[in-house]
Amino acid sequence: MDPQTLAQQIVPVLAPVLPYLVKAGEQAAGEVGKIAAGVAGEKIKTLWGRIWSKMDGKPAAQEAVQELVKNPDDADAQGAFRLQLRKLLADDADLLADVARLWAEVNAASGVGNTNIAAGNRSVAIGGHVSGSVIVTGDQNQIKPS
Repeated sequence: MDPQTLAQQIVPVLAPVLPYLVKAGEQAAGEVGKIAAGVAGEKIKTLWGRIWSKMDGKPAAQEAVQELVKNPDDADAQGAFRLQLRKLLADDADLLADVARLWAEVNAASGVGNTNIAAGNRSVAIGGHVSGSVIVTGDQNQIKPS
């Protein structure tokens, strides 16, 4: 898989759990497990560990990580992180191969061909095809009988 495609697929999955992955301590690791349940959560932690091992010591990459930790839903923060990840993958064939393998393991562990992780308040994860449906989240959303 090419670095750009891989980075585009990984960032939306890492972004919501990155604040927990970056925090030190077992409690934070447990939070990742709650958000990204089961084996897939463990695989995501392993994937992040491999990526971080190459980002550590690179100021631009570290800044992109910190910005994404502060603002995981911000498209610009995701873009900056995606750019740094893509650069790392493009510059290191071994890293690219490892991350591609780990990403395939994340996908396999999730039980579907695509990683679907509901992370954060009012999140929804859907595996498979959905049509003709409306998904509404939030505290004030209620279906009122007619």
